[in-house]
Amino acid sequence: MTFFSCCTYLHGWTQHYVPLLKKDTIVPLEKREMKYKYQRDLIDLALIVLHKDPDKRLDSTNGLNRKWHLSASPILEYTLSTEGTTGIAAGGAFYTNVEKATNVSSFVGAIKYTQKKQFLLPVQSSIWTAGNKYNLLGDWRYLHFPQDTYGIGGFTTQADQYTVTYQYVRLYEFALKHIGNSFYAGAGYQLDYHWGIEELNVPAGHVTDYQLYGFSQRSISSGLAIDLLYDSRKNSINPGGGSAYANLEFLQNSTLLGSSSNWNSVLIDLRRYFKVARTSVLAFWFYSVVTISGSPPYLDLPGSGSDTYNNTGRGYEQGRFIGKRYADLEGELRFPVTRNGLLGGVVFCNAESVSELSSRFEVVHPGVGIGLRIKFNKFSNTNACLDYGIGARGSRGFFGNLGEVF
Repeated sequence: MTFFSCCTYLHGWTQHYVPLLKKDTIVPLEKREMKYKYQRDLIDLALIVLHKDPDKRLDSTNGLNRKWHLSASPILEYTLSTEGTTGIAAGGAFYTNVEKATNVSSFVGAIKYTQKKQFLLPVQSSIWTAGNKYNLLGDWRYLHFPQDTYGIGGFTTQADQYTVTYQYVRLYEFALKHIGNSFYAGAGYQLDYHWGIEELNVPAGHVTDYQLYGFSQRSISSGLAIDLLYDSRKNSINPGGGSAYANLEFLQNSTLLGSSSNWNSVLIDLRRYFKVARTSVLAFWFYSVVTISGSPPYLDLPGSGSDTYNNTGRGYEQGRFIGKRYADLEGELRFPVTRNGLLGGVVFCNAESVSELSSRFEVVHPGVGIGLRIKFNKFSNTNACLDYGIGARGSRGFFGNLGEVF
């Protein structure tokens, strides 16, 4: 979920919750006061405005031993694909077992309405069973989503832009089993269902790439996936130097499961984090989705911002470039600005490419940018992120996130 959230402090969950946290990063109580005494975050500032003492967060367990921590917050967001967005997000963190060492389970959902008259209802979850034997991951969404589209391949121009409107339901569920050290393996089911699809603002007599590819008012991708994962990050929302992440997923969509056609793909997601000096991190990300056989529905083609949290290819609108094959490489330097940890910054660059109708990669689209990091929660090291990305051919804009982009 990509959102830049206003800071609304509710006792309990906001102090300890990290969406989709891979490891329990809550610092033992006896070490917290020394480590965080001189740090500040948005929750501290909110308490100061309310004339409350933020240091009381250091000398109280704040329900640390409770199973449930809940919270809600208003949302302010801006992306090139949605423009201004408002809404509310709510979520919770909990332990499925307090006797065994178990990671924090979490869920987060939101209701959002955008300046482009888009309605979004995402719900995502990460459930850890006792002793971290299994990790159950869910990604459910409903969207009523008019969006810009430009056609297939990397040679499309701004003049090719028109609007596609549709309703969309996503239902992804995975179960991963710990198989040793930082390795996990498992399987899952993925459903992408689009209906009520319409092309708007198409010039009379113009044949769109969507029509050439195979336009339909409804499309279904329904399939089973096999997933292999390596994750040594202690905090997936803000990974530290020295950690790594690698995910390999094979997806087979089948008409036997209700899919509009038979097609399959491989997803590769690689991330590496290096410590620079004492407090900075140099991070690299490679993300690729390759269709092996068959043809995904047009609205399921990978491309700019097609990753889980719509973060790839900053500097370009979501869906600006799409194709049967997609690859994106990103690098980012993250550094502190203030000694109290409240403000930080990033500089980043990226390069993405999509295949043409010939299935060949022929053009690369670069992007660069800078970003501001505001500490949302110092205990979980969660940042509210606001980036400004610049792409080629005049593409540019702001991108918001709660937690680092990758």
